[in-house]
Amino acid sequence: MKSFSIMLGDITKVKADAIVNAANTTLLGGGGVDGAIHRAAGPQLLEECRALNGCATGEAKITKGYRLPASYVIHTPGPIWQGGHHHEADLLRNSYLNSLKLAEANTCHSIVFPSISTGVYHFPLNLAAPIAVQTIRQFLNQATAVEAVQMICFDEETKRYYDQAFKELCSRS
Repeated sequence: MKSFSIMLGDITKVKADAIVNAANTTLLGGGGVDGAIHRAAGPQLLEECRALNGCATGEAKITKGYRLPASYVIHTPGPIWQGGHHHEADLLRNSYLNSLKLAEANTCHSIVFPSISTGVYHFPLNLAAPIAVQTIRQFLNQATAVEAVQMICFDEETKRYYDQAFKELCSRS
């Protein structure tokens, strides 16, 4: 039975086959969840990321988890919000979808996401949450390896938006 849940917490403490890092395009660490993941994983993560030569917005790359309770870290740079007229919605959808495809390709049964692009990249939560929830739910319908997806929200406000998006999507299906 496949599952999708939305929780409040710290993504660096969640045990899963893969956690997703809301990275920047250099993959060399930064602020927010990206910095927290790099600090928790240790210096080997940065070393492996250096060899990846960055990652385009909406794409995804995978590394080992090192000191994290996850086997892998899937790095995906989400879009920076520029008013919604620069394909931000499509790029955000691609960040989730390409991360899920990489988890599937690496036979990850469980994957944990943060809210991509809604922190320092300022993607509005009311727009980001429905994109994330719909993309994850649609992927789970056809996934063979991925069985459990968790959205880990850093704060109550973010969780409220994801809970609402989930509730609205379920009421339509």
